[in-house]
Amino acid sequence: MGLALLATTVGCRTAQQRNDSAVNLDYLTYATIWFQRAPEARALYYQGFNTARAQLPALIAQGDSRPKAVIVDIDETMLDNGPFEAQEIIDGRNYSDEFWQEWTLQGRAQALPGAVEFSRYCDSLGVQVFYVSNRLANELQATLRNLDSLGFACARAENIMLKDSTSSKKARRAKVAEQFDVLMLVGDNLSDFADVFEHRGDDWGLALVEQYRHEFGRRFIILPNPMYGEWERSMYGSYGRPEAEKAALRRAALRGFR
Repeated sequence: MGLALLATTVGCRTAQQRNDSAVNLDYLTYATIWFQRAPEARALYYQGFNTARAQLPALIAQGDSRPKAVIVDIDETMLDNGPFEAQEIIDGRNYSDEFWQEWTLQGRAQALPGAVEFSRYCDSLGVQVFYVSNRLANELQATLRNLDSLGFACARAENIMLKDSTSSKKARRAKVAEQFDVLMLVGDNLSDFADVFEHRGDDWGLALVEQYRHEFGRRFIILPNPMYGEWERSMYGSYGRPEAEKAALRRAALRGFR
């Protein structure tokens, strides 16, 4: 009886400790529900990939004599990691590489709407698809299996370029451009397109978007991701801030009418 009571007490205390230490990610809930469930999200992916398909033949015709390529991001571009974001909220647990890889190494992510078909369309036109992602090198085989199992074109190790020593994709894009005429870039983050977007400035990069506005919907195809991205750095300055500070900064970033 005493042991059972002790076990119950310890179990309750452990649960309470878990609850007390859990991170409040309620602010992320609406964005994740929208991404996972709103048909508008699905429609935007179809719109993005339909636009990409429509632009590709003209870009091929305008290109140089080199073999043709399209560069795509992976996460929230080709593969759907909504279940990982949802699990963060459910568990009250912030992102970590270990937690992320608990998800990615399973290779269970589903394709985003229109993504597989776009990759196959590129392949049908003789355009190679390169997957340039900031996943880590030890995720390569699981990522390859995941892409291949869903029927993505060009799902082979030499076409998947993961993060090495830096998050910047500049060098990896340049490596593709050494041998290929890069026609188009597809991603959910501005820095998926060009290194100029890596330094957004005090206006969060709005002036840069204005400067390159004619490329969006032509060579730059941007897809929706309200859950996370480098835009957060403009708000936080540093991801390492205490949660209370980040909550205050999120509120300060709002623009009301009074």
